[in-house]
Amino acid sequence: MKRALHLLAAATAAAALGAAAPAALAQAFPSRPITFVVPFAAGSATDQLARALGQGVSAESGQAVVVENKPGASGFIAAQAVAKAAADGYTVLITTNTTHAANEHLYKKLPYDPVKDFAAITLLGKGGQIMVVNPKLPVNSVSDFVALARREPGKLTFGSGSSSSRIAGELFQQMAGVKLIHVPYKSNPMAVTDLLGGQIDMMITDAATGLPQVKNGKLRALGVSSAKRSPLAPEVPTIAEAGVKGYEMGYWFAAYAPAGTPAPAVARLEELLVKAMRSPEAVTFYEKTGTEPVHSTPEALAAFQRTEAQKWGRIIEAAGIEAE
Repeated sequence: MKRALHLLAAATAAAALGAAAPAALAQAFPSRPITFVVPFAAGSATDQLARALGQGVSAESGQAVVVENKPGASGFIAAQAVAKAAADGYTVLITTNTTHAANEHLYKKLPYDPVKDFAAITLLGKGGQIMVVNPKLPVNSVSDFVALARREPGKLTFGSGSSSSRIAGELFQQMAGVKLIHVPYKSNPMAVTDLLGGQIDMMITDAATGLPQVKNGKLRALGVSSAKRSPLAPEVPTIAEAGVKGYEMGYWFAAYAPAGTPAPAVARLEELLVKAMRSPEAVTFYEKTGTEPVHSTPEALAAFQRTEAQKWGRIIEAAGIEAE
């Protein structure tokens, strides 16, 4: 009997320790620097958000946050790097619908699985885009651009450095009934550089990248892609009201860890990121870019991603884009 009681006590103690382990792990994490991997170049909206959140996470956790940019291949490089990283919570992908909703419909073979290779953490925000042109282009409105494109089919170009930007341009072509030439870039800031130099004619890009160039007079804004006008540029009409009825296109940001990351670490990352979204640096980002701060549970992000992947698939199919 004594031996049985001893074994029962030992088992009870072990169970108690097992139950306490996740809590202890959550309290101890992080104990060293965290790396935020960004699939786009420095200066992109995703990069700006990652750096703002990184400061908040660092301040809250007491650990440094290193932002690592891995642009190119429509986010493949960054997504694959995180998918293959150690599943310990110290590598986080700060990304968009490009890698986790659109790419699976744009490419026949991905070097990563947007669902199976990742542990969802939280949504980080939603926003609209802005249609901008080089001021030398003789157009002052969406209607002017459509008219010019119809007079010169297949001559005008549009650039994109993300799937959000590309699909926005492709959808514009379809709904406006025009033929444009697509010019791909590794990241939106690179496309904006060429737009400023006159190498391309137009792009529909995130406000964080395009609006500053509009404000300083280097680019001309023709419309915003959202259903409502942006509070940051209320004088700019929506693309829908400016000539392409029914047009609407947006983007979202989210955070993911490698698949297999312990649930306590994911929960702690969610907590840190949600708190960081309220930091001064993040609030400044959201306000200056017109991005709506949105957070979620890991489960809600996974469900949202499934819905978004289906939606982007329908848009891409309707736009007549064949997988590469």
